[in-house]
Amino acid sequence: MKKLIYPAIFTPDKEGGYTVEVPDLPGCVTEGDDIEESISMAQDAASGWILGELKEGNSVPPPSSLIEIEAADGSFKRLIALDLDLN
Repeated sequence: MKKLIYPAIFTPDKEGGYTVEVPDLPGCVTEGDDIEESISMAQDAASGWILGELKEGNSVPPPSSLIEIEAADGSFKRLIALDLDLN
């Protein structure tokens, strides 16, 4: 099992919960009803994105450092850990 660490941007939704974007993985966006669910959903979405790309024979972008990622006002960023079974 390989562990990858990617930065994610969490944006609070007006109705509650969070929208989460993984900027290094184009189109990888998900949401959750609270912070715990949002983190879990982000890990699942990013893992699925990476595994899908690898299955298609594509390379996976390397993760940016957390410092390189900019979050809009009201949003915050954090690292998410992905456990991938690449066998």
